[in-house]
Amino acid sequence: MERSQERLSGGALNAAVANELGKLVADFTGRGATRSRAIVQQDLVVCVLEDSATRAERNLVAAGRDELVRQGRDALQRAMASQLIAAVERLTGRRVRTFMSGCDEGGSSSVEAFVLHPEITGGSDPVAD
Repeated sequence: MERSQERLSGGALNAAVANELGKLVADFTGRGATRSRAIVQQDLVVCVLEDSATRAERNLVAAGRDELVRQGRDALQRAMASQLIAAVERLTGRRVRTFMSGCDEGGSSSVEAFVLHPEITGGSDPVAD
């Protein structure tokens, strides 16, 4: 079977992206989100991960140190950027042009957003190039 025929689409692709990114974040932080969802539409991939603050992060927030949680999450998101990008490229079969990431002050919810390069037609594999 050709690679292009094996590609996921629609709800299956959305679920695969949410699951894969959720697992990567859990591996990095030690705790996964209890709710995650992704939307893949044209050149945009957005994944929302909710209820993912670690016990340490929740304790820092309770102590009024929200800024430390945000700084820590920002650093983790930058550290795992290449793995998140690789997962999106593998699942979509397209190259990521831009990656943006952010979380709320308590580290409980985060958004991972990817802008993809335009889709190339004609049988070329843009990720392999």
